Amino acid sequence: VIDELAIEAGVAAEVADITMRTMTGELDFSDSLGKRVDLLKGLSINALSAVADRLPLMEGAEYLFKTLNHLGYKTAILSGGFTYFGQLLQTKLGIDYVFANDLEIEDGVLTGRVLYPIVDAGRKANLLKQLADKEGISIQQTIAVGDGANDLAMLDIAGLGIAFHAKPLVRRSAGQAISTLGLDSLLYLMGIR
Repeated sequence: VIDELAIEAGVAAEVADITMRTMTGELDFSDSLGKRVDLLKGLSINALSAVADRLPLMEGAEYLFKTLNHLGYKTAILSGGFTYFGQLLQTKLGIDYVFANDLEIEDGVLTGRVLYPIVDAGRKANLLKQLADKEGISIQQTIAVGDGANDLAMLDIAGLGIAFHAKPLVRRSAGQAISTLGLDSLLYLMGIR
């Protein structure tokens, strides 16, 4: 999503470079998020809506969440992305929880700052533990799915950690990896037909 916002702001190349270096683990997530969001300073909030309107859902997302909701699973978005987009997905897919980063907005434009706390690797892992406690389950009963270096801590503590369309570092580190199928393929790893 941040790459799409960068197109709107005319800073696509700069943001793409920082994003790639972050996803491969070369840069610290929190620092790089600050650098990328700073490049979006002055962007109108109308750009958020414009980007949301053109973003496609990952193949299999609707079926995955429809199935999980039907079976009574609790679902969450723990994202280094932005709350605005997470809440849209929450509504569309029936997701129970959303934890993501909040963009600071003043007078209808982005200030170039992110509000704290930042949802980084450590926070994702802590949030997964907190959600397990809240739902009365063991951390070993959780399933985490991620694609970047900032997901590794969460994938490591989950009962089932799945690298999904992930960077090579994440694929090597996760217990399971899916690189070519849609999100609904997660159901097979969960033992759901």
